[in-house]
Amino acid sequence: MSATAPIVPGAEPYVADGGSVGVLLSHGFTGSPASMVPWARALAERGHTVRVPRLPGHGTTWREMNTTRWVDWYGALEREFLQLRDRCETVAVGGLSMGGALALRLAALHPESVDAVVVVNPALAMGDPKLRLVPFLKWIVASTPAIGNDIAKPGQDEKAYPRTPLKALHSMMQLWDDVVPRLGDVTAPLLFLRSPQDHVVDAQTLDLVRAHVGSRVTEYVDLHDSYHVATLDHDAELIMERSAAFIAEHAGAGHG
Repeated sequence: MSATAPIVPGAEPYVADGGSVGVLLSHGFTGSPASMVPWARALAERGHTVRVPRLPGHGTTWREMNTTRWVDWYGALEREFLQLRDRCETVAVGGLSMGGALALRLAALHPESVDAVVVVNPALAMGDPKLRLVPFLKWIVASTPAIGNDIAKPGQDEKAYPRTPLKALHSMMQLWDDVVPRLGDVTAPLLFLRSPQDHVVDAQTLDLVRAHVGSRVTEYVDLHDSYHVATLDHDAELIMERSAAFIAEHAGAGHG
């Protein structure tokens, strides 16, 4: 499979140049920037410089994604982060699902440069016993049914893949194993937004973060009217409002 598969319409990266506060947002596993653009636009309208990259292997075909690994996804996000740091006085990082795991890794590895972290239904662990089979199953079948578009609100589409690529899924599980031991190195103020009715990620990640994160400032917010892709769901406005206030408080002008 060529690495130049066309980008799915609507899955393009988002770029908005604004003021001295930078915000980097990451979409989730098999998803695309489409899941983050409304949130990104809301932050850009507040004058921030905002980036939502399209992670390698995403927004094209699930087969192409199966040729990428978590180091590729993290590497692309880190490059965007470093460019934002050069441009802006302060930088907040955020993400949905796997994007939340990547954002937490950024915060752990760049504690002096990340001013705030905002995660929505982040994934660092899952209790599904079928996941234990993935390291073996990936050599037998290329994909399994999709996990995308877990959204309560009708008519929403995160431009996710119709299949779950198993080699990539196993790599995401390896990402979890890398990030969890680093949670104590995350010291930036953390806003954690979680949907109790999430059909993709269970409560294990919340428990891990509560127990191990090094942030002295932590806020936890329940999204009662949304499923996993809460950024496109009924609580999208709440995410926008709470994250904007949190970023203003902890990464606003004068914090850098």
